[in-house]
Amino acid sequence: MTESESELEKGPTGSRRGRGARERILGAALRLFREQGINRTGMDQLCAAAQVSKRTAYQHFDGKDELVAEYLRRFDPTVLSDVFDRPDRTPRERLLAAFDIPPTTPLCPYIAAAVELHDPEHPASRYARDYKKAVAARLADAAREGGAADPEQLGEQLALLLDGAAARTRVLDADAFPTAAAIAAALVDKALPAAAGTGR
Repeated sequence: MTESESELEKGPTGSRRGRGARERILGAALRLFREQGINRTGMDQLCAAAQVSKRTAYQHFDGKDELVAEYLRRFDPTVLSDVFDRPDRTPRERLLAAFDIPPTTPLCPYIAAAVELHDPEHPASRYARDYKKAVAARLADAAREGGAADPEQLGEQLALLLDGAAARTRVLDADAFPTAAAIAAALVDKALPAAAGTGR
């Protein structure tokens, strides 16, 4: 190992930190971005929390913008697979399971990032937009499987309810998901034929 390569393996105090710098940086980003927000978290603080030098950080990420986008990609790369990839559930059960979210869950990171960044062309904003479209598409797929006449419309309605409940829970510090789930159930029951919604 050359002297420069060895330097990349050291933390900000010069002590050797071993391999896995990229994962430590992402782990620190996950914690700090959720706890205090993206804009209030600087690269110096991230590097200190990850125990890497800034030079090491920039070896793994071109800059903070790329790090923020990767942070979002790590949250749910399969787009709610624990909800939708369940053959043991009916389409109706899958649609309503999307609303089974603990009230202690922090604000959706995709919403938080889009609000903080104020830039629709930021890589993280584009990723958040793509993710939200993917959620609506998965909802629409389940609605289509359940026999909904207009699955895209139902998917968009349920996606809107999810995001509204997430924001309202955070703003009011009160669980809005039970109310959203009740509205979702009414929409789903109206849209799905009874046999397709409840049968297996």
